[in-house]
Amino acid sequence: MGVITISLLTMGGIGLLFAIILLLAYKKLAVEEDPRIKEIEALLPGANCGACGYPGCAAYAEAIVLEGVPFNKCAPGGAEVVEKIAKVLGVEGVEVGERKVAQVMCQGTDEAALDRAIYHGINSCRAAHFTLGGDKECYWGCLGFGDCVLACPFDAIHMTDKGIPLVDRDKCTGCGLCVEACPRDIIELVPISQKVFVLCKNEDRGANARKYCDYACIACRLCVRNAPQGSMEMKNNLAIILDHKQVDGEAEKVIAKCPTKSILKLVDDEGEFHLPPALEGAKIVPTLKR
Repeated sequence: MGVITISLLTMGGIGLLFAIILLLAYKKLAVEEDPRIKEIEALLPGANCGACGYPGCAAYAEAIVLEGVPFNKCAPGGAEVVEKIAKVLGVEGVEVGERKVAQVMCQGTDEAALDRAIYHGINSCRAAHFTLGGDKECYWGCLGFGDCVLACPFDAIHMTDKGIPLVDRDKCTGCGLCVEACPRDIIELVPISQKVFVLCKNEDRGANARKYCDYACIACRLCVRNAPQGSMEMKNNLAIILDHKQVDGEAEKVIAKCPTKSILKLVDDEGEFHLPPALEGAKIVPTLKR
């Protein structure tokens, strides 16, 4: 038998021996995966949007079982998924909060809001915002380049031909990715039942705000005065809703005297959503504003 043959047989034998050792070690040291991880992963929507704070549904399912993190962080899954996960974990009496959806708190359309410059730059709200505040006179208004549209993995928000995005409340899961994408902080997650909204973020003085946008809050305080005590306040020249249920209960009284229609009842008593005046007749556009 030649030297080469002996060497090959020897090396093969050593390799086989190490393979057997590794196999035995794997079987002895292997940690069995908790079957609940796969069960919970199967219940999650599989969107891998990251809204729960984890890189994907698999990682979140593992964290729920092994780390005991709250299992109500999956906004796309909603109450139904929370209840199913609770059954897998053997948890009873879980309180599930009301479903939330995104709402754009601005009516500064191309027609209603004043431009102060022509922007030639990267087609991005964030880029425009950090380039001297963008092209709008209102520093707080929507820039209309659609960063929120690109951030949504559920096709639940679209740009309109009026330069303001519109949320599809049926598709919106309340994941909050559009909220994070907006550099102006004009998108909020709101309870699906909320009826009255202040659709403005302008904190400038009333006289200036009115010059910038037809629908700006001018800090007149009429809504605050007509709202139930403690349900609204004026902060930084902007009306703020503190308790939407109380305000919803007195909706007609609260919104009746608003001179700019910046505070509106968008959801009627039957739960039907209505477009704000600035977006009436708006059409969805396939491309972003240039």
